[in-house]
Amino acid sequence: MIRTVWVLLCTAVATILHGCGAIMGAMLGQDDRPGSLRERAPRNWGRMINWAAGVTVQVHGGEHRLGDQHVFVANHISWLDIAVVAAHLRSFKFGAKAELKRIPIFGRAAAAAGTVYIERENRKAAFDAYKDAASKIQAGASVVVFAEGTRAASYALRPFKKGPFVLAIAAQAPIVPTLIYGTLEVKPHGQFGMRPGTVHVHFLEPIPTVGLTYADRDTLAVRVRDRMADVLEHEYGVVSTPWAPRRAESAVGDGATAADVPTHSAD
Repeated sequence: MIRTVWVLLCTAVATILHGCGAIMGAMLGQDDRPGSLRERAPRNWGRMINWAAGVTVQVHGGEHRLGDQHVFVANHISWLDIAVVAAHLRSFKFGAKAELKRIPIFGRAAAAAGTVYIERENRKAAFDAYKDAASKIQAGASVVVFAEGTRAASYALRPFKKGPFVLAIAAQAPIVPTLIYGTLEVKPHGQFGMRPGTVHVHFLEPIPTVGLTYADRDTLAVRVRDRMADVLEHEYGVVSTPWAPRRAESAVGDGATAADVPTHSAD
């Protein structure tokens, strides 16, 4: 109980401290180039929360996170996933559900740090957000997306949303499958208490998307998910139910068509 209160307090302080720094940087017209206040804010925010929670992060395949213009597709178990990933990446933007934008300070700070908010229930707004994300990738940034959409009560992978794969294809950016394991032990689902622990983050070999089109989105999504499921089963004994996307499903869940998809330039 005491640790949980401590983590919540430190999260609030980290959000105010690093969030206000990002907001101030944006107000002063500072860009978010590597090393800038806006670029460092999410990473320092994540580090402070991990420290408060007593989380030790074990990175596997760290060489696969290097470089620019990647789409990191991750699983999602706990709100701590955000801090764990943020603390170990550089020059990245999160793709996040639009509801987070309404959280005081956090929402504005995350926007100042480059977070792309996605209205999943609004097809046009969602694809406008993906176009924005694609432009950030083409400008040199990477984007992190939790492909399951919401948090789960177990590690077994659920069906993936197609948006991240449409985004990667549109930007012709490689996908880095990113598997997180251990946050459920630090913060058990449905419980208030927290405990120190080790969280493993696997950055798997990037999957190229050069030459792929919107028609390849299902195959790409299955390939990424299967690779993550293999590691989850072999390393931790967790078996995920096989998944085959239905053609009726859209990239954001409500009937998108190829006409809605952001396109990449040929040069």
